[in-house]
Order: sequence, then structure tokens, then C-alpha cells
Amino acid sequence: MDVMRTAGGAVRAAAVAAAVTVLLAGCGGGATGGDGGDGGAKGDGAGARKHPGGPAGGASAATHLDGIPGVGGALRSRIPVDSRQVVAVYGAGVNSPDATVVLYEKGAAGWDRAGSWPAHNGRRGWTPDHHEDDQRSPIGVFRLTDAGGVLPDPGARLPYTHSAAFTPPSYWSKNTRHDFDYVVAIDYNRVAGTSPLDPTRPQGQAKGGGVWLHLDHGTGTSACVSVAKSAMATLLRALDPARHPVMVMGDRAHLAG
Repeated sequence: MDVMRTAGGAVRAAAVAAAVTVLLAGCGGGATGGDGGDGGAKGDGAGARKHPGGPAGGASAATHLDGIPGVGGALRSRIPVDSRQVVAVYGAGVNSPDATVVLYEKGAAGWDRAGSWPAHNGRRGWTPDHHEDDQRSPIGVFRLTDAGGVLPDPGARLPYTHSAAFTPPSYWSKNTRHDFDYVVAIDYNRVAGTSPLDPTRPQGQAKGGGVWLHLDHGTGTSACVSVAKSAMATLLRALDPARHPVMVMGDRAHLAG
């Protein structure tokens, strides 16, 4: 298996243990199937069109914001003080698979919205207590430290593992074939600073794992967040470990709490 891990233009070999195991149980799913067994659009994502209105569906202020729109005190307090990039995932509802992903970047004058894209989350919605195979995405604030995919590094700033081991199993639905062409590991129940293929789950198997940001196939996922291929490439080039990026994710009601 040819596996390379790159960061900031440097390339070094990486030992990836149990990669096949991760993919079978990856992206929050179990060994019985992948993220999209119920049909949908082709694997390079559904809907590359940006949402001009942003998370508020028409908000006029998109620059120099005091905080991340729609995120209340409970989750706001969990955003690290050194974080200057936030990927906010606004779920349409607690039981909905539909979402919007917005990238915010912090400058001297406040937070600016840098991009917004249609997205999907767990096919059964969201949960503050995620468990293996519940088909819901975990609510919370999670660091973004590692990336990878089947395709070569598109210019990622995060350490990037390029490997064919990301390819979904052949028995998964055909529309998921390109889901993991690009991925960013969401640091839920994983060891930060390792390849997304690392199967280690510090909180135990029952709490799920392998929760990634990856390419969209037009429907809900097992637990991951998915966006179009063009959005993934943009995010990979934008997310900068020096800016300590995090993902704030959940349905709108939980986010506002």
C-alpha cells in the first residue's frame, strides 16, 4: 500500500494501521454499509452552489462579526480561544439530514464569513450523545487537525494522507464511490495528529468514530458531514493548523442553546 502524509509541502511516509477496518466501520457507520445506501446524486457532491444568505437565510452582515452567528453560549464557550477558523454546520432540524456549512475566519476586526455550502449530516439528524450506528451526527465543538483522501493532496495545509485505503468497500452503494476522495477528520473520539485512517477510539467503540467531513452523495450520512467536491477542495486549501480550526456542529436549536 502506498501511503504518503504531507504537511506544508513536506512529504513523509506514514504507517497506517488497520485501514480497512476503519473504512468498514468508518464515517460513523458499522460494517454493514456505508454512508449512502439509500440512493442519491453522484459522488462528487450535490449542489455546489453557495448560499448567498448564509446561515440566517438572508443575513446582511457577513463581515466583522463579534461571534459565530447562531451559536449560543454553551457551545461558544467551548471554542478554543486560539481558534481563528470555525467551520459551522447548521443542521436544518434535530431529525433532519440537511445542513449548511459555513466557514468563518477571524481577523483583527472580528469574524468574517469566507464561504457557505449546502451539506448533509447523519440521516437521522443530530444527537448530543452519539453512539455507534445511531445514524446521527454528534453535536459539539471539535478540532480539525488531519486530512486525507483517495485523490492526491489538492494543496491542503492540514497534514494530508494520500492513500487508496480510503476507497469505500465495493459492497457499499455505488453512489458512495467517491465519498472519500477528500476527507477531513473531525476530532470526535479519535487521536488528533494521526491519519484519518487511524482506528483508535479513546472513548471506546460504542461511542462511534471515523466521523469525517467528506464528499457529498446527495443524501444523509451515517454520522459524517458532507459537501460538494469543490467545497471540500476549497476547505482543504483554507484550513490552516496555525489558525487552530474547529468545527461547531449541530441542529440550529442545539447550536443556539
